[in-house]
Amino acid sequence: MPHGAARGFRVNRDRPIGVFDSGIGGLTVAHALMSALPNERIVYFGDTARLPYGTKSSATVAGYAAQITDFLLKRDVKMLVVACNTMAAVALAVVTSLSPVPVVDVLDAGAQAAVESSRSGRIGVLATLTTVSSEAYDRAIYAHARDARVVSQACPLFAPLVEEGWLDHPVTELTAREYLRPVLAEEIDTLVLGCTHYPLLKPLLARIAGPSIVLVDSAETTAARVAELLTACDLHRTAPKEPVHEYYVTDLPQRFRAVGALCLGRPLPEVQLVHW
Repeated sequence: MPHGAARGFRVNRDRPIGVFDSGIGGLTVAHALMSALPNERIVYFGDTARLPYGTKSSATVAGYAAQITDFLLKRDVKMLVVACNTMAAVALAVVTSLSPVPVVDVLDAGAQAAVESSRSGRIGVLATLTTVSSEAYDRAIYAHARDARVVSQACPLFAPLVEEGWLDHPVTELTAREYLRPVLAEEIDTLVLGCTHYPLLKPLLARIAGPSIVLVDSAETTAARVAELLTACDLHRTAPKEPVHEYYVTDLPQRFRAVGALCLGRPLPEVQLVHW
């Protein structure tokens, strides 16, 4: 379920939706939002100077999350989308405590989608080391299906490979086969891509996993939740002009723009550099 509430805060419908991630991966969520809600404006923040988050402590990630939340709230967003599974796993409470606007996170959306798609209840989760260590996916899946069997695998090399743009590289395939081997041995029928970088590897992972295994990409489920919440709160943008999206990063904006075009399937406009 969405987190946070307006708490008496009057929100202009035409304000943007804030989406944030440790880097490029969250653009998979932004792309799903643009497809499902083409009239909405998005302000995207990628913390490219401090990625990957998945190998950092919970306290460090929570500090980053608080800083980014403050940045986006100052840009007058009407909703926050935590498009980073690691932040959702260990810092969601920090974000919701700071936010006067509703908060949607990718982790619970992915857990629910996995339970709904699994026939056997045997679910695999690929995620960062911090997310796996937090057991947040286990708890979220069990909340929807108490008898599920969850097999989690930390994949610390995936995010750097995606950020490098090596989406179908021999090194990436070799790495993926090593990570997937113990998970597939557990005879799962559903595999959660538990980091927003991982959907960019979906064709490769699907080929390795085989046609009998359903891959769950929480980006689309998250977009559906955002749409439901916009309707429930009467927050759909009404301005007739085509939305103009904004992109902010903390390092290497030109590289983000180049690789980000792969995520969105379109050229990115100017990417603005943020100096803390």
